[in-house]
Amino acid sequence: MDNEQTVEKLKQMRLTAMAELHARHLRENRNDKLTADAYLALLTDHQWEARQNNKIQRLIKQAKFKQAANLADIDYNQNRNLERNMFERLAALDFIAKKENLIITGASGVGKSYLAQALGNGACLMQHRTVYSNTARLLKKLKLSKVNGTYLKELKLLVKADLLILDDFGLQSFDSHGREALMDIIDERHNKTSTIITSQIPVSAWYEIIGEGTIADAILDRIVNSSHRINLVGESMRKGIIKNV
Repeated sequence: MDNEQTVEKLKQMRLTAMAELHARHLRENRNDKLTADAYLALLTDHQWEARQNNKIQRLIKQAKFKQAANLADIDYNQNRNLERNMFERLAALDFIAKKENLIITGASGVGKSYLAQALGNGACLMQHRTVYSNTARLLKKLKLSKVNGTYLKELKLLVKADLLILDDFGLQSFDSHGREALMDIIDERHNKTSTIITSQIPVSAWYEIIGEGTIADAILDRIVNSSHRINLVGESMRKGIIKNV
């Protein structure tokens, strides 16, 4: 069989990585050093790894993170009440397997969003479908989706995510539409998937911010009782960045 035809057929079957590796081996006359079984295994492993990497990159892109946060770059030296052993246990992502939640609170600039997105990036690397969003922006989007008839579709995408990150929770008070949308999200995800919430507002004040006692009780009961907690303290880490500019 013509080698070029083989390479082309592999590409047409969308086995691009396999085709490229095979073509490279042909150019370099390297495939005669392996048995047929070993060579097939080599090509197959290469294609499989390429697909896994492509899937991970697709998940990261679809998550729509605000910044490129990495678990390996977490700074534990800052005096901000971030206990390394505890956070590294969270970074193992067992809380996702257990359908548990995480709440990260603290003042502006102490690194809440970075920690949440670093965990989100780690989740993507483990091939967990992840969605990141500013809370107010997400609720506004859902409000508009009710007008154009896509609300259930948007809600389904959020419910299907293995990990949902709601950033800057509670910076704006919730109107009736926001409360109902938040209730739908939390209720549909309860005990099925994991949610990370970051907020400058202490959890004790969330009841008043959400408003409407019955709905607030229902939302907080589903979020808080199944959550790990991190309360960051200290000055904004952005101050040091500004000083060094």
